Amino acid sequence: MNLFGKAWKFGDNVDTDQIIPARYLVTSDPNELGKHCMEDADPDFAKKVHPGDVLVGERNFGCGSSREHAPIAIRAAGVSAVIARSYARIFYRNSINLGLPLFETPDASRIEAGDALEINPTTGEIKNLTRNETYRATPLPPFAQEIMAAGGLMKYVAKKKGLVGRPA
Repeated sequence: MNLFGKAWKFGDNVDTDQIIPARYLVTSDPNELGKHCMEDADPDFAKKVHPGDVLVGERNFGCGSSREHAPIAIRAAGVSAVIARSYARIFYRNSINLGLPLFETPDASRIEAGDALEINPTTGEIKNLTRNETYRATPLPPFAQEIMAAGGLMKYVAKKKGLVGRPA
């Protein structure tokens, strides 16, 4: 299933403190974290973002601490995916574990804020509907696609173990 959304553009080295400021780490409630996503970079981001929108960064997106709160906040804000030139490894893995699709492409710099995007998670094809351009991102490996389809690593493992739908 393709993802559709408006691009929200950020630059190089967007760290986990920019994604979710440390002052909000007193909670792990996704809804509360989502209200403060990208707050220091754009104070009104969480109020303006629409379900399905896409964060776009440049190099080293998600650097900084290894906190899982960052991808949780992004998903809770309604963002459907992140596109960047490169990612910090721990952020990349945390995002997959939590069901947040990431797409790596050198063409991230061609995307501007407000561009309408369509992403095919299976092939990694990104269509910029505003500019009538198509970019190639590294598609998620099959195991990561399975984790995404399940809604994250915990749900994936539960499904594999046959724990889904069993009474508690």
